[in-house]
Amino acid sequence: MNDASAGVQSVDRALTILEVLARVGEAGVTEIAGELGVHKSTAFRLVATLESHRLVEQTTDRGRYRLGVGVLRLAGATTARLDLVQEARPVCRQLAADSGETVNIAVLSESSALYLDQVAGSSALQPHNWVGQHIPLHATSNGKVLLSGLDDKRVTEVLGTLSRYTPMTITTKAKLRAELEDVRERGYAVAVDELEEGLTAVAAPIRNAHGDVIASMSVSGPTFRLPDPRVEEVLPLLLTAAEEVSHRLGWGHR
Repeated sequence: MNDASAGVQSVDRALTILEVLARVGEAGVTEIAGELGVHKSTAFRLVATLESHRLVEQTTDRGRYRLGVGVLRLAGATTARLDLVQEARPVCRQLAADSGETVNIAVLSESSALYLDQVAGSSALQPHNWVGQHIPLHATSNGKVLLSGLDDKRVTEVLGTLSRYTPMTITTKAKLRAELEDVRERGYAVAVDELEEGLTAVAAPIRNAHGDVIASMSVSGPTFRLPDPRVEEVLPLLLTAAEEVSHRLGWGHR
């Protein structure tokens, strides 16, 4: 077996251990080895690795293991996203109805924006479904809003090469930093023909109880349907909607 295959097998076995502990509550290394069909020393190495990541922990009865708090941390991240989608969905529906355009919710995911939810407005006949897709941060209104919530050091960490998608794409970090300053001051971001020619989007931040930017909400559509005057009309609707979701998540006071 080559290293890659052995690595995949180890991951598979480690995940099986988590499933076993989820089912039985707690187990010793001997029981775990039996479930996996491996030698006890192999099971112990796998359990020790999971323990170092706090995914499993020893019970008061030494030598027996149960799921650890690290699992809660991972589950909590998922729960937070589910809460965000649930709280935002009715507001997104109303915004899509009021604007007639497509509304998206995006979050930062490593070095890109991940789209969590989408509601199509009446003007969008067959909108592209962005849910579950990762999109570049520097070429989108959602991406700029998410970047605007980071400090300079973190912006540097998440930005790689600024790929050019259209002649309008920002491709220098100096220009992007200046743009992010504008986004922070204005409280919203606009992208016209920057990811795709003929696509315009405007986005606003969604904040958590501490005021941190945790997500972005956007209204997007064909540039011919969202010229500057129309963007100016949609903007107050978007800002109100993003603020409403932020309030639902505990930010600010009514």
